[in-house]
Amino acid sequence: MRVLGIDLGSREVKIVLMEDNKIIQKMKVSTMNFYKNYCDFDGKIIVNLEKLHIGQIDKAVSTGYGKNNTDLLLFTPINELKAHVYGGFYQTGLKDFILLDVGGQDVKVVKVEKGLITDLELNEKCAASCGRYLENMANVLEISLQDMSVHHENPVELNSTCAVFSESELIGKIAEGVSIECLCSSVNYSLYKRLKPLLSKFKGKKLILTGGVASNSAIKRYLKDDYEEIVSIEEPQFNGAIGCCYYGSKFL
Repeated sequence: MRVLGIDLGSREVKIVLMEDNKIIQKMKVSTMNFYKNYCDFDGKIIVNLEKLHIGQIDKAVSTGYGKNNTDLLLFTPINELKAHVYGGFYQTGLKDFILLDVGGQDVKVVKVEKGLITDLELNEKCAASCGRYLENMANVLEISLQDMSVHHENPVELNSTCAVFSESELIGKIAEGVSIECLCSSVNYSLYKRLKPLLSKFKGKKLILTGGVASNSAIKRYLKDDYEEIVSIEEPQFNGAIGCCYYGSKFL
């Protein structure tokens, strides 16, 4: 059985194809590129499987910001929490964990016990605790996200609570002579501080980190002080799309 999963993110669309419960294809494109070049429009948005070189499928499941805009005759939409939790099941085999998903424009924290969601916390109001914040700060520092993500030592205090005003604060720190390495650490630690209140009521031994920020080694290092184990997964950015496939193979 071939199951297609699509996670329609605010910045990128992640696509996964499973056959007999194994991942056989995955791709990632910008959200704008996806809608412009891989979709047809006939009253509703219809995903063009031929342009995606997907071939024949048996089931299709979507999640993310645009899940309700896809062709409902083809795709079954599920909410993002369910998609990411089932992605966690598939990628770790665990049934008890805390899942932290830091997306481009939102943050989700989910507590899972015995395979069931028992608590959750969402932040969809402010970009300062999301991946977009890191992107903006990396642009100001004229450094890649990958290079910025490795710095964790000697952070200085960044007080601004707004992603936009933080840019001005960062430029001010540069003018004061603070090193780029320290400023990278400061940005990473600033994001960690914004995530911590969301995580404060979620105590557990295992934390699964998903989304683009999962590749940020500095934030993972900070989080190690709060959890006994940060569970590594092979495809953190594709977790939602993987969860769509896994859910579709089990329940549709």
